[in-house]
Amino acid sequence: MQEDLRAIKTLVPLSSRESLEIFFRKYLLHRIPKDDTFLITFIDGQFFKSSPRARPQPLHRESLLMQQWAKQTQSRAGEVEVNIPEIGKVIYRVEPVSVNGRPRGVFVIAHATAGERAEVLDALSVILEVSFVLFLISLVLAWFAAGRVLAPLRTVTMTAQTISETDLSRRLPVQGKGELSELAATFNGMMDRLETAFSTQREFINDAGHELRTPITIIRGHLELMEDDPEEQQETLALVNSELERMSRLVDDMILLAKAERSDFLRLALVDAAALTTDLFNKAMALADRDWQLDEVAQGWIVVDRERITEAVMNLAQNATQHTKPQNATQHTKPEDTISIGSTIAKGKVRFWVRDTGEGIPLPDQKRIFERFARAANSRRRSEGAGLGLSIVKAIAEAHHGQVLLRSKLGVGSMFTLVLPLDVM
Repeated sequence: MQEDLRAIKTLVPLSSRESLEIFFRKYLLHRIPKDDTFLITFIDGQFFKSSPRARPQPLHRESLLMQQWAKQTQSRAGEVEVNIPEIGKVIYRVEPVSVNGRPRGVFVIAHATAGERAEVLDALSVILEVSFVLFLISLVLAWFAAGRVLAPLRTVTMTAQTISETDLSRRLPVQGKGELSELAATFNGMMDRLETAFSTQREFINDAGHELRTPITIIRGHLELMEDDPEEQQETLALVNSELERMSRLVDDMILLAKAERSDFLRLALVDAAALTTDLFNKAMALADRDWQLDEVAQGWIVVDRERITEAVMNLAQNATQHTKPQNATQHTKPEDTISIGSTIAKGKVRFWVRDTGEGIPLPDQKRIFERFARAANSRRRSEGAGLGLSIVKAIAEAHHGQVLLRSKLGVGSMFTLVLPLDVM
């Protein structure tokens, strides 16, 4: 449209109507308008020619719009809304053409917008259709991707639903690397800990029931058989009291082990290691008639629970007395009668040990005697306890963030060592 207007505005002066007609004919003959664009000419207020010749109804020569353009004497641009869907709006530009300085002709460029609007709507329709197809494809791909991503989570859910307190053996398959495989490994680790905890709890309850059943059976049997003889009654009462004391010790030990998992189990304080070692040795000497010896004594201050450490070392000392011979068992003191207690501080650790020259512990039993209600299978004598002493020692050491070490050899003796950090806090 702009090119056509520039061509009309640069016309050389026309001298007559004939020259104007010739110009319009040649111009329309050689000028091919774009789609929905119409080049219309008027001479002396009458329609002359147009390109293309076929025009829509609003641009017929008798239409009101054409009559208005034919009489136009000034340049004008605008748009007209018509009630024909195939046309839409008509955008036009009118340029008068003068002959000898007097307006004789009119050149009009008109453009119908319906075609462009239809093209835009078609393009928009194509875009919407393509977008919808791409959206559907994206949904399908996202569904498959989400299925692959969520598959391990569904496996976790299904596995968790099949787990009960009687069956904790189910585990998740760990495949590849990444967060999901790490989640599966973490879940399996949690299940391992739970299975161990439940198994330990069941064993503990079974063993506790077994240990308590024995004194109850003994008490019931003697009470049922007790007669009116005063001497026999006294013997029965003494036996009942002895069994009740054993049950009381067992219950106290079980309560202590249960408390070991609580945060307030320890009452930490600054303790003189040398004074504590000497006190432990003096208390141990009262346990039994043995050849007690004090080994090395640590020098320095440590942060521990004095009562719990005393309880642990006394348990070790009591255990040692049950696996050595008393001094008066024979005419001469033998090496296996010796029990030694000592302590040392080195490399940021404090060590308390109880060493005996007793019968020793077989290697297979060394791995299990710290379990609850466990005893050495090949021990030559049955200990008086319920098998919780070494479990208590282990619990106290672990509460101090330490450990218990055992070194033993059959026929030579055993050495239990508490290894604790100098400062637990």
